[in-house]
Amino acid sequence: MSAGWSLRRRLALALTGAVSILWLAGAATAAFMLQRETDDMFDGALREVAERVLPLAYAELLARETTEAQRVAPVGKKAEYIAYVVRDGAGKVLLHSTDADLSKFPEHPPSGFFSTQNLRGYSVSGVKGTISVTTAENLDHRRSAVRRSIAALIGPLLAVAPAILVAVWVFVTIALKPIERFRAELESRGRGNLAPLSGENLPREVAPVAGAVNALMSRLSDALQAERSFAANSAHELRTPIAAALAQAQRLTAELQDPPRERARAIAAALRRLARLSEKLLQLAKAEGGGLVAPAPKPLAPVLRLVIDDMADHDRDFALDVEGGGPVSDLDPDAFAVLARNLIENAVKHGDPDAAIAIRLAPDRLEVVNHGAVVPPEKLKLLMRPFERGPTRAEGSGLGLAIAASICRGAGLRLELASPAPGEADGFCACVRFPS
Repeated sequence: MSAGWSLRRRLALALTGAVSILWLAGAATAAFMLQRETDDMFDGALREVAERVLPLAYAELLARETTEAQRVAPVGKKAEYIAYVVRDGAGKVLLHSTDADLSKFPEHPPSGFFSTQNLRGYSVSGVKGTISVTTAENLDHRRSAVRRSIAALIGPLLAVAPAILVAVWVFVTIALKPIERFRAELESRGRGNLAPLSGENLPREVAPVAGAVNALMSRLSDALQAERSFAANSAHELRTPIAAALAQAQRLTAELQDPPRERARAIAAALRRLARLSEKLLQLAKAEGGGLVAPAPKPLAPVLRLVIDDMADHDRDFALDVEGGGPVSDLDPDAFAVLARNLIENAVKHGDPDAAIAIRLAPDRLEVVNHGAVVPPEKLKLLMRPFERGPTRAEGSGLGLAIAASICRGAGLRLELASPAPGEADGFCACVRFPS
């Protein structure tokens, strides 16, 4: 069977094929038994006709004056399947039936049953061998009768097989419904949902699979939870010493005179970059670690407004457009906040500082558009990789779009980048497509 065939098709074809083979085997057995019974029945008819014709023929020969061969007139118009010939002791034909072909009858047949290439016959003699009767039947008649009987046995299979296939298909479909539900539920886990699968009404052979999958997802959930805990603890542990070092560097800057003050300022700037980089790395770890799907769908527009309000200190204009109230998605709100913030921060850092950043949230997408230099197509394909940057001199770690792309992959979203922005001569557009 083809590797791509469904279990339903395999079972339906296998069961229909098995029923057809059993039917044909039964028909073959019946044909064999029918052949034997037919031979016994027709042989009995040959013997009975011969034994009945013998005394009648003897009486007929005694009553007539001539010894010339005579043909017995048929009783009716119906074809006679059994022909007979009456001979004397010397083999001379004295009497024969209408349909008897004397050229096919042996002149001296053996007593009892005999067979030739085309005939099955029976010979009996009486009156001390002075008269004999030979009856014969064309074997084609027997073969035709057996063929018609076999066709009557096999013929219904041609009509029944499609009905069997349909019936088996229906019953197999009904029987496989729990497995179909299990498969659909398992497919829904592709977006980070690690909730246990329901094994209700599963067949005994498949139920252990559900248990094994649940155990695997439980271990995976524990591993992801441990990873998230590690990321959170690392963030706390990293922020504290970096913040302390930054404070000391700023205090040192205030106390020193030039030129040592410039060195202290460089150290403070490096610490600030280190703080931003550590935050981005932890965001990337969280994005790749899972936990991106919420237990229940929630509106994302309020989350986006909070992100924009939190970024008011960037001294940039944001043109927010929310269509139809925005999407209601099972994307984790925290993950969406990280996704939106990285896209907006990317537009703030690399866009034209004098132009507003357009943010559009529709039920099916999130778009962040900024004006600025056009990114070459060959570079555009690489921007979703970690530490890849476009043609810009702005400070950055090259992780913003990588974090956004990782969240989109883990949550089943699609991130599309375009430069220049659609409908514009320059700029950059990042579009996140939500599943329908």
